[in-house]
Amino acid sequence: MTHAPSNENGMTLTARQLDTYLARIGIDRPVALDLHSLSRLHRAHLMTFTWEALDAFMGWPSSIAPASAFVKMVEGRRGGWCYEMNGLFGAALDALGFRVTRLCGGVDREKLGDIAIGNHLTLRVDLDRPYLAEVGVADAIIEPVPLAVGPISQRGFDFSIMPTEDGWLRFNNHAHGIAHSFDFRADHSDEPAMAATYAWLTRDPGSPFTNALAVLRHTADGYVALQNDRLRTVTPNSVSEHRITSAAHLADTFETVFDLDIPRPGHVWDKIEAIGRDKAA
Repeated sequence: MTHAPSNENGMTLTARQLDTYLARIGIDRPVALDLHSLSRLHRAHLMTFTWEALDAFMGWPSSIAPASAFVKMVEGRRGGWCYEMNGLFGAALDALGFRVTRLCGGVDREKLGDIAIGNHLTLRVDLDRPYLAEVGVADAIIEPVPLAVGPISQRGFDFSIMPTEDGWLRFNNHAHGIAHSFDFRADHSDEPAMAATYAWLTRDPGSPFTNALAVLRHTADGYVALQNDRLRTVTPNSVSEHRITSAAHLADTFETVFDLDIPRPGHVWDKIEAIGRDKAA
């Protein structure tokens, strides 16, 4: 398999930036580049940063480059979606000395076909064997897993990696997962495809991310997910749902539930209400 460094998208973390990142996620610099260290970093990243696609939803400026994710997520108090979450994590791992490959994937390729290729960035980390490091789906695995076909169980949630008929691998999310699956190949890196799909997802009126708000964050025993005005709390054994009822309620949810500093939360609420009116019409 060909190794493509995680910083090929234009970012190499300096020693100071790496220290800032590690301080942000509350982890000391690892003494060994092993699975234990990778797992600690993986879990800490997910417990620190919220998955969110607010830039696409609101039409705010954004970038696929890890440098932008560093400013937004590490220096600011924002989250990111797969390109940013896995992009930043991959850049940090690369700076630490891990062998990281950025893989081009496709969420819901089983339904959408090859047009989905490029709508997801995931990571391969080579240690004693290849591992899948995945912090960009948000409601999926919390620690890396061997990049191998078979069932996966973490914290009471069941996942799997299975082969597809055309030679790809399919990561299947747990039963309550928002993204049901994504396809990838262990050696498939395609930065132009991801850049092109990223542009469509952030700008096109037909993009699911410009038409619906999605915010997710891991908790001690599961995760919490906001989809427009529906706030779901999910554990392996339960799913509960509440409604966001006002702009003030939304602003408080961003702050206290998701630990996000969101500019103009009232404008976000206005768009959520407009979507509700359009669906009702």
